[in-house]
Amino acid sequence: MRRQHARIPLPDGSSLAATVALPEGPAPAAGWPGAVVVHEAYGVEPDMLDVVDLFAAHGYAAVLPDLYSHGSRIGCLTRAMHQLATGRPGRPAADIDATRQWLAGHDGVDGDRLGVIGFCMGGGFALAYAASAPPGVRAVSVNYGVVPRDQEQLRSVCPVVGSYGGRDLGFRAQGARLQEHMRALGIEHDVEIYPSAGHSFMTDGHHPVAKLAAFPLRHGLVRAAADDAWQRTFAFFDTYVADHR
Repeated sequence: MRRQHARIPLPDGSSLAATVALPEGPAPAAGWPGAVVVHEAYGVEPDMLDVVDLFAAHGYAAVLPDLYSHGSRIGCLTRAMHQLATGRPGRPAADIDATRQWLAGHDGVDGDRLGVIGFCMGGGFALAYAASAPPGVRAVSVNYGVVPRDQEQLRSVCPVVGSYGGRDLGFRAQGARLQEHMRALGIEHDVEIYPSAGHSFMTDGHHPVAKLAAFPLRHGLVRAAADDAWQRTFAFFDTYVADHR
């Protein structure tokens, strides 16, 4: 993979810090499919960079924007969590959209074949963003993210793949809600709740404070569940994003 830093321009003249990973070798004639990765509440940590690399190794041009580029980490996190809780993603949604536009215009990328994936806080933002029917976005992956109570907010969402932990007392009900909403709306989906897993089980993050302070979430990598979740995620993206249909 070829990982590099980038600055994504924003309409107000500022910019987002971002990390980009491209597949090895020249781009195919049709261009690479692309993926926007939306980070957890912890920000741009090594496990989120690993996700970008994983997508590049799978043949996707992937970009991870730093949603905390606008000020202090704590200040940005506080605002983002408030916006997520109130259902008004505001600046994070605008940042994700700017990232999508940047990726769609990147050399070697097919802007009509894009996906969005998010984790925890980022999962909620990814789902809300995908529900706005952004151009070129064909699938969204929601991993232990918040789901709106009102299913009508998701009526325009693209196909959804999602993974939740059954031991995650804070978010497992969100996974069940996502399943119910997708069935009711007739939207293509693959949402799984893993009985052996808790929160943040798909990535190898090291968050010892979270494990203690947020014990009901049962933080931590669960390898068997993670491997299955990633297999499902890429199978779904390969079908709905990478396919040329």
